Amino acid sequence: MQPEFWNDKRAAGVPSDIDLSAYKSVIEVFERSCKAFADRPAFSNMGVTLTYAELERQSAAFAGYLQQHTDLKPGERIAVQMPNVLHYPIAVFGALRAGLIVVNTNPLYTPREMRHQFKDAGVRALVYLNLFGSRVQEVCTDTEIDYLIEARMGDFMPAAKGWLVNTLVDKVKKMVPAYHLPRAVSFKRALRLGAGLGLTRHPVTLDDIAVLQYTGGTTGLAKGAMLTHGNLVANMQQVRACMSQTGDDGHPLIKEGQEVMIAPLPLYHIYAFTANCMCMMVSGNHNVLITNPRDIGGFIKELKKWRFTGLLGLNTLFVALMDHPDFKSLDFSHLKLTNSGGTALIKATAERWQQLTGCA
Repeated sequence: MQPEFWNDKRAAGVPSDIDLSAYKSVIEVFERSCKAFADRPAFSNMGVTLTYAELERQSAAFAGYLQQHTDLKPGERIAVQMPNVLHYPIAVFGALRAGLIVVNTNPLYTPREMRHQFKDAGVRALVYLNLFGSRVQEVCTDTEIDYLIEARMGDFMPAAKGWLVNTLVDKVKKMVPAYHLPRAVSFKRALRLGAGLGLTRHPVTLDDIAVLQYTGGTTGLAKGAMLTHGNLVANMQQVRACMSQTGDDGHPLIKEGQEVMIAPLPLYHIYAFTANCMCMMVSGNHNVLITNPRDIGGFIKELKKWRFTGLLGLNTLFVALMDHPDFKSLDFSHLKLTNSGGTALIKATAERWQQLTGCA
């Protein structure tokens, strides 16, 4: 496939305009997808898969908890500070359905960066992974955060395995520094409390803010970019139009509800947030979440389990994968889309990738 194929909409017969009135909000896109693709897998992580129906139910429970067990009002801010784990899409879509604005937060932030972002955004609730509990404790008193919701790695695993994973992470690998946050509610408890409560619908328009996405802060303090429901819905429709273009075989590049997309880049960054969390959702496709992409051996082991059709990455990640001795043993026969962003893609990397995988 030639790169210019992407930009030549006339050749592919893709309409040059998208219909922004097709959806009223990200919430509507999400709820329609969950209905249309109910039995299809939505997100997988660490051996557990959530279907679209399960994602709908869990996010409704999280929204129910936020609406009935907190005094958070529509338009208030909730920060989500987690790596790529199943809690992330549940929290994000649950918060949006509850009428809140999501503040994507990097789990690698220093306490200084957390303080700045939480105060700047006026964050009143925080969902975090217990690995970062000590940093949360350090900054909490200096912010307006009233509600803490604490996730653990093993939350969605079968009971015995979940206990084992949580114990390993905490006691064996010593990945959880000591902290004391007695007011935190566990993520599992929040879901139990919110289950079956039903949602209060608040009117949301395309002009309402959905997400505060903070800039990298490389040229000064990080700034919160206001992304409206309209911004995100337009992005989803643009990507959908792009993906529905036909390839050399006369078939659309991406088929709805049939693709397996590997998601190693953090969903709290805008690139993977848009491409994986939003654009795979509107098309009913399956995201395989990689929690620690720096563990290249573990990443390749996970890739062996899937007949993956798409992969999102950036230059350094492609190089690290290709440099690993086990990379060549992977089955690339289903891979038809590799997308690079975030930083410049080096020509030599792109050529080597195509040579090794057969995918441009």
